Amino acid sequence: MNVKTILVTGANGQLGREMQVIAAAYPAYHFLFVTKEELPIDNEAAVKNYFNQHAVAVCVNCAAYTAVDKAETETDKAYSVNATAAGNLAATCNENGSLFIHISTDYVFDGTAAIPYTEDHPVHPVNAYGASKLKGEELAWQNNPASIIIRTSWVYSSFGSNFVKTMLRVMKERESVNVVSDQQGCPTYAADLAAAIMQIINSANRTAGIYNYANSGVINWYEFATAIKELAGSKCIVHPIPSSQYPTPARRPNYSVLDTSKIQLTFNLTIPAWRSSLAKCMALLMA
Repeated sequence: MNVKTILVTGANGQLGREMQVIAAAYPAYHFLFVTKEELPIDNEAAVKNYFNQHAVAVCVNCAAYTAVDKAETETDKAYSVNATAAGNLAATCNENGSLFIHISTDYVFDGTAAIPYTEDHPVHPVNAYGASKLKGEELAWQNNPASIIIRTSWVYSSFGSNFVKTMLRVMKERESVNVVSDQQGCPTYAADLAAAIMQIINSANRTAGIYNYANSGVINWYEFATAIKELAGSKCIVHPIPSSQYPTPARRPNYSVLDTSKIQLTFNLTIPAWRSSLAKCMALLMA
């Protein structure tokens, strides 16, 4: 039996870790998980050499520079990981006939829309992180027209650093917490995204394109924090505040709700509701 090899970059990130968990359910594939230390993906020669050594059938690029505020000053670093590296992987996949799946972000949009963003909505990032991720999409397309690019939003997991884990910690330490209530979006449980990626890989349909993926439902950060509080049984008081009271170095889109109908129809995916996925993740965190 010909076992296909799946290369997953960003092995230590939230999605990379969830891919490691789900890999056990797919014994028909051989998985290679790499960190930036093991494979510096911004180095074109290193990427080509790695592909020469391993018969990579699919590359899932989960690696990203995600420090949104730091990206304002560490712009070169953000572009190196989010753009240059994506271009290198896309080109090498193209040369080797490997499927390239690249993870992007809702931050390619400016947040001024009033209805959910479809994949063909005009892009206009409002911060350096979003601009670096958009450049990564562009390089992926340029270097590999067969790429599958998945834009996602508000990612959390039982692994790594994220809003859910931060809120759980803060709610234990404080009597009250202020959370922004004028930024709307869709949370994404990284375990659900990992499952969707594996369904795409397993499907006979490999239609190239940009796709949106997020859990179903629309909320703001305050509502997200309130749901976390309820599921945790916390007595911490959550106060809604406007973004103007919580200034950050990088501007955030006020509205980043993603329309996910395209990915559902193309790959026959069913996307779970955000609240049920949050409950699953928190059950793991509080076990």
